[in-house]
Amino acid sequence: MKTQRNSPRAEYRLQENQRVNDSANLAEKFHDLKSLTVDLAHFAPDRLARTSEIKYTVNLAHAKAVFRFNCTNDECVGGDFDLSAVLADAVAAHRTTASGEVICQGWCSKTSVDRMPCNNILRYRLSLGY
Repeated sequence: MKTQRNSPRAEYRLQENQRVNDSANLAEKFHDLKSLTVDLAHFAPDRLARTSEIKYTVNLAHAKAVFRFNCTNDECVGGDFDLSAVLADAVAAHRTTASGEVICQGWCSKTSVDRMPCNNILRYRLSLGY
């Protein structure tokens, strides 16, 4: 039987998916949080071209406390965007909004590891209800 070897990207995603699946859901972790709406906009490293945008209302009973989003670069290795700490800080302070920008700390592709950072950008706005 032939064994399939996973790419660095696939291995990283498997590890991250396991980390997410092992975490509690948002309703269990943040008892005071009653609603969460997320606005996300992905930008290329030059900050000019928006590559995607999404707005959604989070199902607190099913969404996980490891609150992360994939980088839009399908070849990115070791990057993505983790907003878990941003969300936890906002809930702890009972803030109704949290917004900012994070830069992907991964690598552009498996052939550019340690040479070419991804640097894709995620601009986010979290609207929280209690």
